[in-house]
Amino acid sequence: MILSGLRNNTLDDIVRIKKFIPIMNEISPTFCLAKWHHTTIYLGTGETHSCYHPAPHKIPLNEIAVDPSALHNTEQKKHERLEMLNGGKPSGCNYCWNIEALGEDYISDRKERNSTIYTPERFQQIKDGDWFQNINPQYIEISFGNECNFKCGYCHPKHSSAYYKEIKDHGPYTMVKNHRNDIDWFKIYEEETNPYVEAWWRWWPEVRKTLTILRITGGEPLLQQSTWRLLEDLENNPLPNLELNINTNFGVKPVLIDRLVEKVNNLVNGGKIKDFKIFTSMDTWGTQAEYIRTGLDITVWERNLDTYLTKTSLPITFMITFNILTVTNFQSLLEKILEWRVKYNGDNQNKWQRVRFDTPFLKEPLQYDMNLLPKDEFLPYMYSHLNYIKSNLDDKNRFKFNDLEYAKFERVVKYMETSIYTPEKLKEGKKDFFNWFAEYDRRRGTNFVETFPELTEFYWSCNDN
Repeated sequence: MILSGLRNNTLDDIVRIKKFIPIMNEISPTFCLAKWHHTTIYLGTGETHSCYHPAPHKIPLNEIAVDPSALHNTEQKKHERLEMLNGGKPSGCNYCWNIEALGEDYISDRKERNSTIYTPERFQQIKDGDWFQNINPQYIEISFGNECNFKCGYCHPKHSSAYYKEIKDHGPYTMVKNHRNDIDWFKIYEEETNPYVEAWWRWWPEVRKTLTILRITGGEPLLQQSTWRLLEDLENNPLPNLELNINTNFGVKPVLIDRLVEKVNNLVNGGKIKDFKIFTSMDTWGTQAEYIRTGLDITVWERNLDTYLTKTSLPITFMITFNILTVTNFQSLLEKILEWRVKYNGDNQNKWQRVRFDTPFLKEPLQYDMNLLPKDEFLPYMYSHLNYIKSNLDDKNRFKFNDLEYAKFERVVKYMETSIYTPEKLKEGKKDFFNWFAEYDRRRGTNFVETFPELTEFYWSCNDN
């Protein structure tokens, strides 16, 4: 799945970011602090990368046997750091190099992250140290495994045990060119016997000393024992400067949400961590949302949301993966967001807005790309959603939408307006669309036409490609 995040750098942000460019250039013009101080680690497959632009690479077992910090400080990553120190451009970082090639006024993620990660101590440690030194990062995103009760269509068996089982039982989606979901090219380690999980717990006593943000992702973290072990460790050994984040589908049994609420309140109210944030996913509402995210029960999900927002004073952020199946019914979710803002925002809260959302748009797999839709027929839906936000816009009212939310969704609309695909790409995408969802319905006992009646004509037209 490839998402496009919508950067909204204000003039103040740009001035701040540019202030750090000459500082970073003291080391090299291609230096990126994220290569040292950010990491995402997938323990279930034994892979890592320092941001989402380079593909994850394998963590050699022989390296973590010697030093568990090789979960982040792999030999591959160290040689990429050396390349940066010498002014080189690692090929995995081409996303940023391409942005920067457009001119000095273009702000790449590399420049932005340098400005946010920088402290004099971190900078000096890298400047004075050897290129092969091991670094304890400031930010870690950790996945303990792929155990998950959902199998969202645009996800992957790497990140969902339910999805993995489907592919094991039925085979990959061989009828499509995009998103076949083959599983014969990687290995999934069981959490209880995973050497990468074991290495994490050996590294944890040391790496916890430098962390400022720890984000637990999945699979589904609330189904994984390592998540609960970590929460208990923080209760017993507090980190008052740590911000802890969890990505959860919020579709687990209510008893797990009750348990989470108890743990989080103890950690936050007891000053054992600095802050806690929940991120959850929802792309539309009702039966269409359940279709996109197989395993989702809207009633259970909303009950869990109510428990969390009623029994804590903390915020929640909805990660709305805007895709082809979101286009027609998005306003129903916008209406729910306003309903929740009225219900859960109050006077006695330390955050201005407790119910938050973001709208990155999905670009891959192709059959989920909104730009397959005929624009004359489906852009009016987008304009209607945008107008709904605009008609409920008030930056000073926490029960309404704000200017930033409007601007972000306006860019989603612009993306759909301006993206023109070649006839060949449209033919490929439409063919995959029909074949994918026909097979999806066969395997999962769903019915696309009944669930998305407004897409019925488009669905059948794709059968002609």
